[in-house]
Amino acid sequence: MKRMTTALHHMAKQLMRAGLAICLVLCLMLTANGSANAAEIQLSGNYVDDTVNVAHNLQDAIALSSDDEGFSAAQEEARDLSYNYIARYRPRSKVNNLQSFTTMQTALNSLAGHYNNFANRPLPEELQNRITKELAKAEQTVLRGR
Repeated sequence: MKRMTTALHHMAKQLMRAGLAICLVLCLMLTANGSANAAEIQLSGNYVDDTVNVAHNLQDAIALSSDDEGFSAAQEEARDLSYNYIARYRPRSKVNNLQSFTTMQTALNSLAGHYNNFANRPLPEELQNRITKELAKAEQTVLRGR
């Protein structure tokens, strides 16, 4: 009887460990999927492609008015995408000295500053125009290899 109780106790421990491991894996998967979905596009690691894609995505996001249904989600995605882009390319010395990167960084900093200080408000028209021009300029210069 004692052996059976010990065996059941051991089996219950193993089942609890397995259940805990499964829960942990599911939590990690959901967290990874949540952060991956936060940025509509994934960064590929190719600086030129990523710069063009981020510029297009951000231009679409800042064109939305605060009345649009997806405004808050687009704002959050733009913020996450900006942070991911800067985090990936700022440490790379071959990239961070390029004119396209500094122009892109200026646009992203302006956008992040607005989102951090004036959450859930649309961009003022002047700021939106300036950021749109900087994103377009960054795209042009990166395609020229600068």
